[in-house]
Amino acid sequence: MAPLRVLLVGLGHMGMAHGRAYDSLEGYEIAGLCARSIHSRMDLPDHWRPIPRFPDYYEALAAVRPDVVSINTWPDTHAAFAVAAFEAGAHVFIEKPLAETAEDAERVLAAARQHDRKLVVGYSMRHNPIWKRVVELAQGLGKPLVMRMNLNQQSIGPSWTWHKNLLSALSPIVDCGVHYVDAMCQMTLARPVRVSGMGARLSEEIATDQYNYGQLQVFFDDGSIGWYEAAWGPSISEIAFMVKDIMGPKGSISVIPPAHQLGTAKGATWTFSSDIHTHGRMESVLLHHSALNPDQSTVEGDEIIPVVDKPDHDQICRLEQIYLLDAINGKVDLGEHMEAAVNSLKIVLAADLSIKEKRVVEL
Repeated sequence: MAPLRVLLVGLGHMGMAHGRAYDSLEGYEIAGLCARSIHSRMDLPDHWRPIPRFPDYYEALAAVRPDVVSINTWPDTHAAFAVAAFEAGAHVFIEKPLAETAEDAERVLAAARQHDRKLVVGYSMRHNPIWKRVVELAQGLGKPLVMRMNLNQQSIGPSWTWHKNLLSALSPIVDCGVHYVDAMCQMTLARPVRVSGMGARLSEEIATDQYNYGQLQVFFDDGSIGWYEAAWGPSISEIAFMVKDIMGPKGSISVIPPAHQLGTAKGATWTFSSDIHTHGRMESVLLHHSALNPDQSTVEGDEIIPVVDKPDHDQICRLEQIYLLDAINGKVDLGEHMEAAVNSLKIVLAADLSIKEKRVVEL
């Protein structure tokens, strides 16, 4: 069977990572490259030289006539680009968040269904075997669950430039929060009912109506609760930047991240927490059992579950593209995946509204 022709749109961090994934898989071939600055890019792989290049998305879509469109652009283009791809008969991979608004997200889903095309959203944690195990363990802790998660990034140098550009479009809890709220929903299998949030602007370099520190609290109809914290910027603490704790009546689980490398050098332009390759890395999982003997001692000792399969960022991108390929070949039903992408987006957008309007938002 001939490989699927891919139009790769957006050639930043994520676009390049997914491009490497398509290169590594026999089921795909990159048939077009699209980015606004494409003609000035001198850093692209040499073997991409023969691939047609386009600065305009709609011109690229018409010229390439791809089987798959891979959308790795800023969020304000996601919905329009995806709908156009479906109308052109292509399947779509799209980086998170799916859209800027819940209404646009629903519009994308409707277009996928209308044209009978596949839609995969870049929820990388769903493809990480470590996270699959964490979700499975959390579901065994009883109800209600208490879920504590964060991903803070002390971004300086190039990462701060990138985050400032991203902050012009959306907040940290919207960009990263969809991952972790989605994980909470998988753990509880319950319906979220309300959201609250708080945020702070910790830099004069971002818009006055934007915040670069945010925290959301989500409440579920089974009594479970969760919070998620995300922050970007040169003032953000490197300590406890990646907390992942889940507690229930039967015990708790905690993700143990890799040993932290604190940077103290004057003139540094890199930090451990802002390196995208550290965000999915886990050394082990601590499973604590809460059952007690009559003398109040624990019945079982804690378990350290070592992480053997440690996919890096590029390997997880490859797993996402295998998932899309399986869906196109009829091996995967994407119904739950697509609904979950919209659901988690609605939750983080409600939290963003809560922060901006200083009120609890009912879902």
